[in-house]
This record gives sequence, C-alpha cells and structure tokens, in this order.
Amino acid sequence: MRPQITEKIAFILLFLATLTILLPVVVIVVVIFAHGLPAISWTFLTQAPTMGMREGGIFPAIVGTFYLALGTILFALPLGIFAAIYLTEYARQNALTRWIRLAIFNLAGVPSVVYGLFGLGLFVIFLKFGASILAGSLTLAIMILPVIVTASEEALLSVPESFREASLALGATKWQTIWKVVLPNAIPGILTGAILGIGRAAGETAPILFTVAAFYLPYLPRSIFDQAMALPYHLYVIATQIPNIRMDTKAGTALVLLILVLGMNLSAIIIRSRFRRRKKW
Repeated sequence: MRPQITEKIAFILLFLATLTILLPVVVIVVVIFAHGLPAISWTFLTQAPTMGMREGGIFPAIVGTFYLALGTILFALPLGIFAAIYLTEYARQNALTRWIRLAIFNLAGVPSVVYGLFGLGLFVIFLKFGASILAGSLTLAIMILPVIVTASEEALLSVPESFREASLALGATKWQTIWKVVLPNAIPGILTGAILGIGRAAGETAPILFTVAAFYLPYLPRSIFDQAMALPYHLYVIATQIPNIRMDTKAGTALVLLILVLGMNLSAIIIRSRFRRRKKW
C-alpha cells in the first residue's frame, strides 16, 4: 500500500475518533442549553429555593460553590507550588523522589468518593470540624493537589536552566533565584493547573456530599464551620429527590454549573495564551 494512502486512512480514522469523542459532548451541551436557558433569570440567580425547591432560585448554591472554590485554592495552591519547588529545585533525583512522584500520579486517579470518605473520617470526625466549609475545602484541596503539583512541576522545569545559572552568577541565592526568576516565568503553567483543578473541584459531588453539602439551608454560611449548599449536590437533589420538579429548573441549574466550569477552563486557556505571547524565549 502506498504511503500516501496509508496516511489518508490514518487521518480519516483519527478524525473519526475525534468526532466520536466530540459529538456526545456537543449533544450534551446543546441539550442543556436548549432546556436550561428558559430558566435563567435574575430571580433564578439571586433568590433562594422556595416551595420545597420547586420554585425560586439557586443563589445559596452559587455562593456555597464560590466559598468552596475559594477555600480549596487557598489550601491547595501554596502547598502544591511549594511541593513542586522542592521536587524540581531541591530534591535529589533518587528512589525517594521517584516514589513521591508515583504517589502523586496515583492520587490523581483515586475516585472522588474515596476522597469524600477520607475527608469524612479525618476532617469531619477525627479533627471534629463537622460538616463544614472548612472540611469540604480541605477535602477538595487534597483531591486537586496532584493536578497542581504536576502542572507546577512541569512549569518550573520549562524555565531554561540558563536563567538559573545567570541569576546565581550575579550573586543571588538559590531561593532568590527561585522567587525572582523561576517562579515569574513559570506562572502561566502554574495558573493553568490551578484553574483546571478548581474547575474539577467545583463540579464534584461525592467529596462534598460527605463533608459539607446541605440538602437545603434557608440562610447563607456565616463562618467556615457552617454547612453550605453547592451546585453539584443541589443538582443531584433536585434531579433525584424532589418529585414533580420542572425540567427547565434542573437544566437551568446544570447550565449554571456548566458555564462555571467551562468559564474556569476558558480562563485558563486565555491566561496561558497571554503569558505565552509575552515570553521572549
């Protein structure tokens, strides 16, 4: 068989594989938008649920999701960056660091429900935080740590070694070199990993089911030790536990969650592209 024909066949098969992956995603997005857009209104976005969650809005769930995302990134981002700095800049490349990296890769594949059970046992019961924003944020932070550590490590390794050598040659210490030279040039990759991790955390249901999510709250959380409503769990509740609820209400909630996650992913792409355009190397 001629190489040109083989190449065309391979191209067609790869294109069909891409369509097979893309088509269901497009169908899901179109269906959610078609059924959810009629429900989106100012009232839906700014009021609490009423009439047994059959009417009203999803404002407490939006606020709870925002609090959880904020708490998650406050715990996960510094820890993930410092771990990546240690692995790339300080740790010797030996069996121990290889085992650490292997553990990080394995943590990325652990089902989210396992993280939920871990958070329930450690933060809710053992540390006595109770079902709270603090317990939920810590659980989600542990869940997205592998994403942030891996992305930060790759971003740090992408900085040319000549940058470090030039800084050290000018008399800077190793930490000054990392803080003033390496980290600023690694910011695009670090932010991309952080935003993608938050996008995953914002859409998870199992971890918050055990650690923070409330079926319904008539008030907004007042402290980090309060429970909170969250969009993923609220969507699960109205889809499975509330009878005779309108389809547009369920689809509208799903649409808000979808826009939130897609918005985070899109912001990661925009940030990465802007920083890349500024690079001179």
